[in-house]
Parts: sequence; structure tokens; C-alpha cells
Amino acid sequence: MRFSKEIGIDLGTANILIYVKGEGIVVNEPSVVAMDAETQRPIAVGSEAKSMLGKTPGRVQAIRPLKDGVIADFQITEILITHFINKLNLKGIFSRPTILICCPSNITSIEKSAIKDVAERCGAKRVYIEEEPKVAAIGAGLDISKPTGNMVIDIGGGTTDVAILSLGDIVTSSSLKIAGDKMDEELIKYIKEKYKLLIGDHTAEEIKIDIGTALKGSRDKTFDVRGRDLVTGLPHTITIHSDETEVALRESCQTIVRAAKHVLEQTPPELSADIVNRGIFLTGGGALLHGLDKLLEKELNVPVFVADKPLDCVAEGCGIMLDNLSYLK
Repeated sequence: MRFSKEIGIDLGTANILIYVKGEGIVVNEPSVVAMDAETQRPIAVGSEAKSMLGKTPGRVQAIRPLKDGVIADFQITEILITHFINKLNLKGIFSRPTILICCPSNITSIEKSAIKDVAERCGAKRVYIEEEPKVAAIGAGLDISKPTGNMVIDIGGGTTDVAILSLGDIVTSSSLKIAGDKMDEELIKYIKEKYKLLIGDHTAEEIKIDIGTALKGSRDKTFDVRGRDLVTGLPHTITIHSDETEVALRESCQTIVRAAKHVLEQTPPELSADIVNRGIFLTGGGALLHGLDKLLEKELNVPVFVADKPLDCVAEGCGIMLDNLSYLK
């Protein structure tokens, strides 16, 4: 019998997901920590802390420790990981968990060892670090161990990773700091410039999910946007249409298209042929943006599929990799 638990952590800019072997995904919460500025103690972590973003009194700060897919604040990341690992109650008599952590593909070796340190301080026996697009591909159900090309576009909160995989590893890849958060910023900027209305991140995210689209004319919905009027300084409501979100998000979507083209241009021809046959898989929260799959299909002339549960792909992939530790170096 094995006493030590094996857990996989998808350490995302927007959400942290933890997969426990034999139990599935047990934690799926926002990567936010609310701190007391005076005592430097955490007040809330996860969903509770997210509801405080942009609404805190002076001494409480709601912090997102991961920026653009990279750890911006190690101390707070440690609080975040430790909080959830302790909550899982893994510490038995014999157990020190084996932890697999996923990070973006362009992360430096210094950042990698820093993540490793954090996990070891949280009580891990062994720590493996894997690149997100690879794990996402496995979680999306692709068999990357064979000598055929698979292409994944993993659009998270802070980064978009585009990768071509074959024989269990990444052949060519590109990582850009344009993803869900950037799209929210673009919506905030658009509404501020066009309607002189200031809205917060949370409202922008709601707009993106409810009526956002990457393809003009493909969605016919409206949304009542509430915010602060920049002219009068008073609360105000406007109504926007789906097509306006396409205008606001156009630049971000085109950047993702260009990155995909760039990766395809650098791919060996044999693998390119495979991708035309098999298509491109979209994973991550950004894959849920309406019309993005159709836009990529139109621009790249390759079939594009959205993974079944795009938000859980990396965590599910962690689970599969923990079952087959041979995947891990």
C-alpha cells in the first residue's frame, strides 16, 4: 500500500486547481489572497478573497500573486499553496505528498527553482515541474506519446501558450502575455474611451463571458453595463452589443492568431501534415470565448476544436501524468 498522496497543481494566473490522485479535482478557486496591510497576515484566500477585489477598505489588500503566468510575489504564492495543501489534510503518519506543478512554457530556470522551493516548503517529498501546454494536451485527451503532431493553444488568465507536441514533448512553442486578463483590460479601455464609463475587472469579465465574441456578427446579445460616469462622477448604466466586444477584443484575438501562424511556420513539414488532419485543440478559459475557434479556423485553414472541459484540462492532465510517472522526467 502507498501512503503518500500524489497531487497535481495547476498554478494559474486566474485560478488554482488541485488534483488529488484517486479523488479528482478537489480545489478550484481563484488565485487571490486578501492581506491585512498592517500585520501582513492573510485574511482570506481563494473565492472569498476574490469577492474583495476592487472593494477593499484601506488596510485590506486583495492581491493576485501571479501576474502574466509568472509568480510576481513568492511570499503570497506560498501562502496560497500552503493554504490549499493544508486544507486537503494530506499529512498522515507516513505521507509527504509528491507534487506536480504546471507553469507556462517560457518560465526561466530561476522561476522554476523558486516554485520548487515553495512546494518543498509546503511539505512535498518530490516535486515535478511540467510545462502547461504539454499537460493541457494530455488533459484534453490527446495522445502525445506517438510520433504524430498535435497542436494545442492554451489560453489562460495571464498567458497564452501555443505548442506543437510529438513523442511526448514540445517541438515548437510560443508563449505570449495576452490572454483572459488582457481581454478584460481591452474591454475596460474600450468602454472608457467610447462611453466615458469606468468599469472594474469583474464587470469586464462578466461582459466577456455573457456577450463577448471574437467573430463579428456571430452573436446577437446585449448587456447592461454599470459603472462610474467619468464626466459626472456618478454611477451610470449603458447597454452594449456583442459586436462591440468584437471590436474591443480584435487586437488580442489577432495577436493569438499571429502567434499560432508563427508556430506553424516553424514546424517541420511532416508534423504540419498531421496537424491539418488532426486539427488544433483549444484549452484554458480563453477557449470559451465565443467565436474564437471559428476565427482561428478561418485564419489558419485548419480545423479547430475546443476541448471538452477547457478549464480543467491542465488539472486533468496532471492526474493522467501522476498515473503514468514515466511521462515525468
